[in-house]
Amino acid sequence: MNLASSLSSSAFSSSHPLAPYGWDADWESEFAPYAAEGLLPGRVVRVDRGQCDVVTADGLVRADTAFVTPNDPLRVVCTGDWVAVDPEGGTPRYARTCLPRRTAFVRSTSSKRSEGQILAANVDHAIVAVSLAAELDLARIERFLALAWESGAQPLVVLTKADLVPDPVTLAYLVQDVETAAPGVPVLSVSAEQGEGLDVLAAVVSGGTAVLLGQSGAGKSTLANALLGEDVMGVQAIRDVDGKGRHTTTTRNLLALPGGGVLIDTPGLRGVGLWDAGTGVDQVFAEIAELAEECRFHDCAHESEPGCAVLAAIDSGALPERRLESYRKLMRENQRIVAKTDARMRAEIRKEWKRRGAIGKAAMEAKRGGLR
Repeated sequence: MNLASSLSSSAFSSSHPLAPYGWDADWESEFAPYAAEGLLPGRVVRVDRGQCDVVTADGLVRADTAFVTPNDPLRVVCTGDWVAVDPEGGTPRYARTCLPRRTAFVRSTSSKRSEGQILAANVDHAIVAVSLAAELDLARIERFLALAWESGAQPLVVLTKADLVPDPVTLAYLVQDVETAAPGVPVLSVSAEQGEGLDVLAAVVSGGTAVLLGQSGAGKSTLANALLGEDVMGVQAIRDVDGKGRHTTTTRNLLALPGGGVLIDTPGLRGVGLWDAGTGVDQVFAEIAELAEECRFHDCAHESEPGCAVLAAIDSGALPERRLESYRKLMRENQRIVAKTDARMRAEIRKEWKRRGAIGKAAMEAKRGGLR
């Protein structure tokens, strides 16, 4: 973007009624054909029961989603989408179409149909909230981050309830553990109760749209209320025995922050299945990807191959074995998901199984020969 267009965009963003919700010159350009038809632009702030709440320049409107609910679950309208809605007077009022998404946070559903489920659209920052009230689950954090990177958003890990770890040395070690599991991702400890770290977090999310992700009991709603400066999201008491609570957010809600930026709060996620997130997994385990380039064989599986730089790093202690196991698990899961919808991937996986089977058979025959 050149200086002139940057200045134009800046002037635009400060004057348009939808600017606080992320509307900019590029969105206006995308919307031009629909504006010519008399439709209104708006951002979806909530979807439920076949209808959606859409914020427009004229205020909040309720619109039917019949035209934006296709058979493809990844194209169904969701919180964060920009849509074209009927002008005032339509009964019922419809969201006619969605503008192309810049980013999308997608996970696989828990159903056996292996479908993708879109959780939020047009997100700039993916905030993974992790409670310090319970033992850190680094593998789960890596899983969230893989989806966050794949979405196109910038991940950020927020360790909530930092006031429950009063010893600064212990807190520093916990942050370091998460940083090791999240290369290239900022890690911030916050206490919504005491206000610690909130100013830094508010500054980060003020520059776009952020989505709050995490398990139930991670403190997402409390964090959202702290950023909003008021109790907008319901908060349930957390059980002392395991630090968990019931879902307090039941739908995905988009809210404009008083200091700038937009926040999408989501229900607690019990399951976070990967959905075609190979690139995201590689980014989470960037150090393994870098080591793999030094392996003797380009298709090294990092299991028993000679000249494997990854296994050498494990032996030397430079790479924690837990990281490699987590990487293998996520890659296998991602391959299974992709294979269910990609015939060529299925064929490649079968070929790899046969290759490994042949290697195993040859090794067994060699072993028997040595025993004779």
